[in-house]
Amino acid sequence: MKPDVLRLRPLGLGLALLLLAGCSTPRLPSAPSPPPAAAWSATLPHGGDARALSGWWPRFDDPLLAALIDRAQATSPSLAQATARIRQARAGLRGAEAARLPRLDLNAQANRGRSTATEFGSVSQYGASADAQWEIDLFGARRAEVAAATARAEQATLGWHAARVSLAAEVAQSYVALRSCEAQRTVLDQDAGSQRQIAGLTSEKVRVGFEAPANGALADAAAADASNRAIAQRADCDVLLQTLAVLTDQAPAALRDGLAPRSAQLPSPAQFSVATLPAQLLAQRPDIAAAERDVVAAAAEVGVAEAARYPRLSFAGTLGIAGLRVGGASSDAGTWGFGPSLSLPIFDGGAIAAREEGARGRYDEARALLDDRLRRAVGEVEEALLRLDSATRREADAERAALGFRDYFAAAEERWRIGAGSLIDREDARRTALAAQSALLTVQRERVLAWIALYRALGGGWSAADAAPVAPSRNP
Repeated sequence: MKPDVLRLRPLGLGLALLLLAGCSTPRLPSAPSPPPAAAWSATLPHGGDARALSGWWPRFDDPLLAALIDRAQATSPSLAQATARIRQARAGLRGAEAARLPRLDLNAQANRGRSTATEFGSVSQYGASADAQWEIDLFGARRAEVAAATARAEQATLGWHAARVSLAAEVAQSYVALRSCEAQRTVLDQDAGSQRQIAGLTSEKVRVGFEAPANGALADAAAADASNRAIAQRADCDVLLQTLAVLTDQAPAALRDGLAPRSAQLPSPAQFSVATLPAQLLAQRPDIAAAERDVVAAAAEVGVAEAARYPRLSFAGTLGIAGLRVGGASSDAGTWGFGPSLSLPIFDGGAIAAREEGARGRYDEARALLDDRLRRAVGEVEEALLRLDSATRREADAERAALGFRDYFAAAEERWRIGAGSLIDREDARRTALAAQSALLTVQRERVLAWIALYRALGGGWSAADAAPVAPSRNP
């Protein structure tokens, strides 16, 4: 009975260690837990279908915007980096899969020499062997490595999708800012031209005595101020053009020519509806899905670190031939060997414990990052919805104000021209009308930018079906 007992004890010990390892492995992340719909305070826009996000850019009334986004995504260094990370992650997955399979090496050697210390003269040696080794994955270290590598490969793919959404939104924001800047520049250029005419007319009136010299100084100062504003606005537009040129990898001059036909025209998007369930919202964010895969990978890496505490069992075998030829006589022999190898860490100065603690720290960090992403996602959508609602409700008032102050300025200028009004009243009316027009353009820009921010916050139409899970190519 004793030999049987001795054979059972290691088996029982191994099962106990296996159960212990299973109990200590961290839990994989649960599904996101966004706040209930009742907790959302922003007004939800309606008028379309949320699925329209997937083809949203062509739904703008400006086809050039979609073309610029396509060009940026085709030439973007950030997307090229994301693609390279996908290749790296998938190569790591293949390496982790290969580590679970037996390894076979073929070795061969031959040499010939001559020794003056013997009477045999030349000595020839040769040999060849095939060495095989296979580690039995007792405690799941290799399986955990494959799980971690799979999650990293999926995370890299999701990162590429997130980069595409982010780049599209960045190009669109730059394009809208440029078109808005051009609209402002048009208004300021017209105002500067008008002020130059008024300054010339006032100067002539001063010369003949129909206007006081102070009014001439006021008209000249107003013309200089209008010119200053127009020049500054033109510089702002040039900076925005340069930014867009860098994003789309184009020469600024060529981009300017391509943009010229629709200069100063702000693009307008087609509306879409927003689902009321936050869970649906979070399910279409590739960055959140990538953060989830990061948590899964970190949990699997903790399992790898824990498995290092337990015994490692491997089998090794060799099969070979060797030969020796000395002074015309030769001798050949065949060799083979096979057997198990068991190793158990006893003392390593705390290295294994340190690696396990580091892995757990990375898991906690990944989990905290996922929680932060979830909170930020809800906040980003709330902010975009609030800004969109505000801009939409303000636009009608801004249009009415701009139209009313423009008519008031036209009346004030006409009174001044016939001598029934003062230049000061005309200047006040002009500045008010200019500010109202600028406010209208700002509100219109804010509304479009809010739609773009909402597009980005909703994941740009991405869904889990767009990124098929990365599956191991082998399942030994």
